[in-house]
Amino acid sequence: MKLGAVIITMGNRPDELRALLDSVTAQHGDRIEVVVVGNGAPVPDVPAGVRTVELPENLGIPGGRNVGIEAFGPCGADVDALLFLDDDGLLPNRDTAELCRQAFEADPKLGIVTFRIADPQTGVTQRRHVPRLRAADPMRSSRVTTFLGGANAVRTKVIAEVGPLPEDFFYAHEETDLAWRALDAGWMIDYRADMVLNHPTTAPSRHAVYHRMVARNRVWLARRNLPAPLVPLYTGVWLLLTLVRRPSPPALKAWFGGFREGWTTPCGIRRPMKWRTVWRLTRLGRPPVI
Repeated sequence: MKLGAVIITMGNRPDELRALLDSVTAQHGDRIEVVVVGNGAPVPDVPAGVRTVELPENLGIPGGRNVGIEAFGPCGADVDALLFLDDDGLLPNRDTAELCRQAFEADPKLGIVTFRIADPQTGVTQRRHVPRLRAADPMRSSRVTTFLGGANAVRTKVIAEVGPLPEDFFYAHEETDLAWRALDAGWMIDYRADMVLNHPTTAPSRHAVYHRMVARNRVWLARRNLPAPLVPLYTGVWLLLTLVRRPSPPALKAWFGGFREGWTTPCGIRRPMKWRTVWRLTRLGRPPVI
């Protein structure tokens, strides 16, 4: 099974990027071809053999990754699966790529594998990095309903069948949008605790656009993918959860601005999932109302 890797960068972490690239090169098995996408910024110096694409403007996370996908041919067709890795991450184990190959080869319906993210200093995995509701034990692998954007592998047949990441999202929830489309098409997603990406512990709210994008894209996600009766239920549940979490007044103002934007702006093509997919998500432990 032929693997490629897509890494997007803003050019501001050259040392971390180089360490990540070295960890990809060190993987056991066949060589992994790598594409680094400069998302509105020059790409720092990279080792020989690493391809680069420099974009004149920042297209956001999904837009930058989609450019990386196309660098491997239409829908990434030149390879069998693509690793998507954050530029400040690191693969500490040399067998991660080989474990990916084995997982995909053993299960023809496995479409996406999401890795465990661990802090390089403490080894701790944040609860938000376990993509299921029962997240207390990050060392337990399981079938899941979404995946982690900067620590995963996607079979390129999935992209060819259901389409790429939603570029208009720019940041937040683009992975869940792709995951729901993949599940609706019959693919499966696995969280694998034995496939590790080291990444410093951070808060997602460090991004200035976090609260607005999270709220807007949550509404877009529902409008694009859910059966009509579930759209108000899903968005209503997340509205209540946000209020219960009591964000700061500026954060709440930004969140409500994004929530309003999600209802008043185009969300892209609407393709509601089948009701049997709703039941499948529910059986996997995450009904699409939360």
